Amino acid sequence: MDAASSDGLLAIGGDLRTERLLLAYKNGIFPWYNEDEPPMWWSPDPRFVLFPEELRISKSMKQIVKKNEFEFKVNGAFEHVIRNCSQVKRNGVHGTWISNDIIEAYTELHRLGYAYSAEAWLQGQLVGGLYGVLLGNVFFGESMFSLVSNASKFAFISWVQSLQQQGVILIDCQVHTPHLESLGSRMIRRSDFVEILKENIGV
Repeated sequence: MDAASSDGLLAIGGDLRTERLLLAYKNGIFPWYNEDEPPMWWSPDPRFVLFPEELRISKSMKQIVKKNEFEFKVNGAFEHVIRNCSQVKRNGVHGTWISNDIIEAYTELHRLGYAYSAEAWLQGQLVGGLYGVLLGNVFFGESMFSLVSNASKFAFISWVQSLQQQGVILIDCQVHTPHLESLGSRMIRRSDFVEILKENIGV
């Protein structure tokens, strides 16, 4: 990991074959690049993560969860989730980093049982969710979307609680966002992150 730049860029090039993606995740590396660029591989230091027991749920979200306004599903519509994530408009970002190649690669990971989607449904319609990769006792979050207020937050909270019951000890959030910080995510050293992976995945 010492080869990573100050912003976490580790390598440029390669492809998104399943074997390469799984090896990257096991070593704390993830792909992130624009559609017109070659694959770029990142390992930020510090790393933004959530320990499930540190999940923070606001009073307003507790009320939303309690009302059962949304229905929570896992892998109900994986490809729809990732395609919705690819269409999310982000401040200061033109286009999307979730290209067709990314969609195909992660849909294959889903088919093989590595990639999961966590979803919020409202009146039979998919209205929010997230996707990522689950290896051992670590979930690597990739992206989320919301079509109605609080849908992605509901899906995330429900998924974290579900993962905790399954024995997952860490959720990788990759880089800082105020949204995830409000839910309890925090920075840890990359060396500590990699050590957790070794102990809970088997690098």
